[in-house]
Amino acid sequence: MRIKPFRGLRPPKELVEQVNSRPYDVLNSEEARAEAAGNEKSLYHIIKPEINFEPGTDEHDERVYGAAVEQFKRFKEKGWLVQDQEEKYYVYAQTILDRDGVAQSRKTASLKDKSSLGGKTQYGLVVGAWVDDYLEGRIKKHELTRKDKEEDRMKHVRVLNANMEPVFFAYPHREDLRAIIQEVTKGVPEYDFIGAPEGFRHTFWVINDRATIDRITEIFAQIPAMYIADGHHRSAAAARVGEEKKKMSAAKLLNDGMSRSQSELNDAPEYEFFMAVCFPDDELNIIDYNRVVKDLNGLSEEAFIGKLKEDFEISEYRDIDISDDFSAVKPKGLHNFSLYMGGKWYSLTAKPGRYNDSDPIGVLDVTISSNLILDKILGIKDLRSDKRIDFVGGIRGLGELQRRVDSGEMKMALALYPVTMQQIIDIADSGNIMPPKTTWFEPKLRSGLVVHELD
Repeated sequence: MRIKPFRGLRPPKELVEQVNSRPYDVLNSEEARAEAAGNEKSLYHIIKPEINFEPGTDEHDERVYGAAVEQFKRFKEKGWLVQDQEEKYYVYAQTILDRDGVAQSRKTASLKDKSSLGGKTQYGLVVGAWVDDYLEGRIKKHELTRKDKEEDRMKHVRVLNANMEPVFFAYPHREDLRAIIQEVTKGVPEYDFIGAPEGFRHTFWVINDRATIDRITEIFAQIPAMYIADGHHRSAAAARVGEEKKKMSAAKLLNDGMSRSQSELNDAPEYEFFMAVCFPDDELNIIDYNRVVKDLNGLSEEAFIGKLKEDFEISEYRDIDISDDFSAVKPKGLHNFSLYMGGKWYSLTAKPGRYNDSDPIGVLDVTISSNLILDKILGIKDLRSDKRIDFVGGIRGLGELQRRVDSGEMKMALALYPVTMQQIIDIADSGNIMPPKTTWFEPKLRSGLVVHELD
């Protein structure tokens, strides 16, 4: 992997909680408008620029892209984003806190003392990733991108001439990198705050030591591949804009990319790189990505259960006091599903022979449930376009599935066991693509901690 440090644009320490935001694609325009209300420093004014107009304004209106440019210029002029004088790498840590951890984290908890936080921390390195590594397949993907979303992100990168938000990569963990990160995080962080509304802790360090920066670059050169965990559209858009700018440049490269030395890459234009936060694969949290369905395709509940019995062993959860704790009805492992319907929870286990253990796609629970339940019984063949199905990230809990069925909005809910990072790596390495709505990573990266300009 060819990476390089960059001169990040960052908010002053005292403004970070006003500037930072959730990613552009985890909330809609009205939610962004509400979160940014009364805060002119919120990054939503740049990454969700339609909030600067009357409600209902099309987010693809030319005026909206123009407003993003004006807001970005304003943020720099006002000193809400200030550029580092030298090229840096950065460490970005995210911690999942329990209720006690949230209450005490600012006062007493150490990031190293995970027991006091009651949660898990993952440590990422913020780097400039090389466009050619993406274009030539060394940065590997496991999802398809939609052209319309890709074009929108490309236009956003192009007009701003910047990566406003990072993408989320995983790399095969290495103890030498972990040792460097542990040393860096002994120092006082530049930022340390709890992100609203999720309640995750976000901590950020600036790496100033040149020898450490050079060593990180050297170690990444020994890593054969990285994997897009979250941000397929942003990765594709950033790489394509970089490719465009390279083609428009008067400078012509005499050699192919892999023959260029690291020193040549260090002097390459910024647009040949895009901003990524790279986490070791053994620290990441992948949680369940569940399904809710509006109807049973004309079947009664009894008939639906009868058809399920052809491919699944089924048992009803009885005499369980769930209240706020749904752990008793969570899927217990691969190929076990939890179904909620008609006020009851059921356990479904796929029968042997109904899936192919030697097929990296066929063995996935999203494939099993799509083939044997959604398609075979309910007639839902295209998860991307069918309006009868919706998807619920596991961060909302199984209580959200039950709520949506009990409200009458949905007829049934299906909870899946989460995929593993190794499954993602195996599929990406084999050149395959995962089915839609398979992975949900938490915590999400906060935007606005650092921005990467392309010139």
